[in-house]
Parts: sequence; structure tokens; C-alpha cells
Amino acid sequence: MRDMQIEPQAFDRVLSSMCTDPHPAARDAAERFLATNPGDPGTYPAVAALEDDAIELLGDIAGLDDPAGYITSGGTEANIQAVRIARERADGRTPNVVMPDSGHFSFRKAADLLGVELRIVPTDDRHRADLGAVRASVDEDTALVIGVAGTTEYGRVDPIPELGEIARSVGAMCHVDAAWGGFVLPFTDYDWHFDHAAVDTMAIDPHKMGQAAVPAGGLLVRDAALLDELAVDTPYLESTSQATLTGTRSGAGVASAVAAMDELWPEGYRRQYVRSQNNAEWLADALEKRGYEVADPTLPLVAADVPRSTFDALRAEGWRISRTATDELRIVCMPHVTREMLASFVGDLDRLEVRASVPVASDD
Repeated sequence: MRDMQIEPQAFDRVLSSMCTDPHPAARDAAERFLATNPGDPGTYPAVAALEDDAIELLGDIAGLDDPAGYITSGGTEANIQAVRIARERADGRTPNVVMPDSGHFSFRKAADLLGVELRIVPTDDRHRADLGAVRASVDEDTALVIGVAGTTEYGRVDPIPELGEIARSVGAMCHVDAAWGGFVLPFTDYDWHFDHAAVDTMAIDPHKMGQAAVPAGGLLVRDAALLDELAVDTPYLESTSQATLTGTRSGAGVASAVAAMDELWPEGYRRQYVRSQNNAEWLADALEKRGYEVADPTLPLVAADVPRSTFDALRAEGWRISRTATDELRIVCMPHVTREMLASFVGDLDRLEVRASVPVASDD
């Protein structure tokens, strides 16, 4: 029998994840609502009401006055559902979806599952969607144009208003993947949400920077009628239809999302953004002073050209770090990441680099 006394992963050396240690109120709420099922709102009205609260709060964050949507398992589900809505709304028989190559891999899953063509366009020298390439790729069969508000590898924000205009020019929908960035962008000058641009759907995850318990993603739609494209009849439930992808869901994600946002929106999130951004800029400066090329951390994410050998040595020291597609070190300054953690990481980096530079003694 497997030993059930195994402890969960500690966060004290986790620098690569876009999930974090939940807020205490979110942790408590998740435990209390663990066995409820928001997928059957007729039977579980209390958690269904909480889901309405969650969507209202997410709408406030994302600039949507009359929000609709639901709490998903995460950004992947929200992105798949956005592509599904766009496919169902498309007029042509061969719909396509256009996204920058910084888009999340979940869109590849969506294209495969839903049988739509995925057109991937390059990013510019600032790691943002190349608008010229997007314009050249859309056509009358384009169902959806995707922009990212907080990219996974560099934390960049695509030019969302311009992408919305391109989508409208060909009769397509516009989706924003703000799964990670949505809880930090309200405290920046970026134009990224429903009130800034012609955005139809959005992924925004409370279980990332929002400090809710996993799983707690979010799908928002500008018009509640868009959810009709997802609805199926549910004859054996107390409710009569369902627009979600997963069906049965734990109320833990819904309740923890509400608890976290009630505790932190907006000032708690503002303070956390400032701490995280300051930490990212401190780390970027420390790496630049050591001679590494660093991508400017426009959001709390740092990418630097640390050699593979050094990266592997840091992993061997227990640091949970990752690399970008172009092989750079990638560190996400999540709420659990402290200045002390980063200073310890830089100390290990210095020690390992010194060790690597010491010549090996010859046998001669």
C-alpha cells in the first residue's frame, strides 16, 4: 500500500510555477465546499450562488459590467471552450484560429479536439504578437483571433485593442488569454480587458496570481448568449442544461476563488503585484550584473540566458526552475516567491559559477 503520509510539495524552492500557495481563506473555503458540485446547480444551490459571485468578481477585475461565464479547471479548459464558442459561431465550413507563437499549448489541444485549423504567427522583437503577420493570416474563414495578456514565457502583453480590431474586420471573435496576467494587469497601464478592446471571451485564473486553491480557472464572456453555444441538455439532473466542459466539478475551486478575491481584491492584489514586480526587477538586475542577457520583466517574470550546465546544476540543488522554448532560464515571481528566496537562488548561482570556473587539476 502506498504511504499516505507523503507530504505535498513545499514552495520554498519553486520558481517555475504559475500556481502558488493558496491564501488561508481560500484554503479553508476549498475544504468546506470540497464535496459540493456546481455542475448540478439545482441540487447544490449554495455553491451555484457562490459561482455567480465569483463571475461578478472576475468581471470587476476584467472590465465587464454584466459578466457571464463559469469557474473552470484552469486556463486550458477556458481556452478550449473559447475556441469551441468561436467554431460554433463561425459561418464557414473550414474555420481557422489565429494566434501568436507565444500562445499557450492548450490552443493546440483545442484545435485538435475541435477540428479547426490553427494558424500560428510570429511575435515581434518584444515577444508580442506581430500585427502585420496577424493581418496577413486572417481571412473570411477566421473564427477567432487570440491575444495573450501575460505570456507564459516572457510575461508580455499583446496589443489587444489592435487584435480586436483585426478580428472585427473579418467578422471573427477575439479571445484574450489572461490566465496568469489577469490578476496583476489591473495595476498596470496596459490595455488588455473587455473595457479596453473588442474582446468577446477571456481566460482568467484565480488559482494563479489570484491565490485560490487549484483547480480554479475562469471563463468570461461578454454576452451570456455566447454560453448557449456550449449548452447541452442534462435530463437526469435537477438543472436542465449545462455549458461547462467537465460536468461534475468540485465546489472547492468556486468557493476558494470567491474567498481569495473577497480577501484580496483590489488592494491586497495591488500590494502583491508591487512586491512581485519589485522582486522580478531585483532578480533581473542581479542577473544582468553577472553578465547574463535578461529579457525586460514587464510583468513579474524573468527570462535570462543562463547556460544549460548551470541550469542543470541549480536543479540538482533543488531549485524548481524551467526554460523557455529558446532555452533561457525562466523564473516566475509568484506570491510565494520572496526576496530571501531569490537572494538564496542567486547565492547558489554564484557558488556554482565559481565552481565551474575553477580549472580541473591535471594528472601530469
